[in-house]
Amino acid sequence: MPKHRPSLPPQRGFTLLELLVVLLIIGLLAGFVGPRYFAQIGKSESQVAKAQIDAFDKALDQYRIDTGRYPTTEQGLAALFAQPPGEARWHGPYLKKNVPADPWGQPYEYKSPGADNREYDIVAYGKDGKAGGSGDDADVVSWN
Repeated sequence: MPKHRPSLPPQRGFTLLELLVVLLIIGLLAGFVGPRYFAQIGKSESQVAKAQIDAFDKALDQYRIDTGRYPTTEQGLAALFAQPPGEARWHGPYLKKNVPADPWGQPYEYKSPGADNREYDIVAYGKDGKAGGSGDDADVVSWN
């Protein structure tokens, strides 16, 4: 007597129409979520620049306490990590690491004295690397 094999239930896959509907839904979700996600990336870069400038502010204040003045424009922010020549009262480093580039890969601009009677100015020029701008291209500054 031949052995009877148990029959398997018929296998059912997805139809082309069902796959197209799923892809359409995924595409619509990506269309709504994508722009919001990429807008958040620009905001986070600005927030990183603000946080770095805040750290520079604190380090500059400590530098001033030790030396009696802020670094000159020529000495720049590098004076917070490496002792400038002839600065005997320097007790740094005032930063744990060397001065990083801004989140867009450009150096921060430091001027001392700053404009409008400020003791110093620190500027990150945003994504476009130019003064002014809005959105991702907006400048991040130390005096706001």
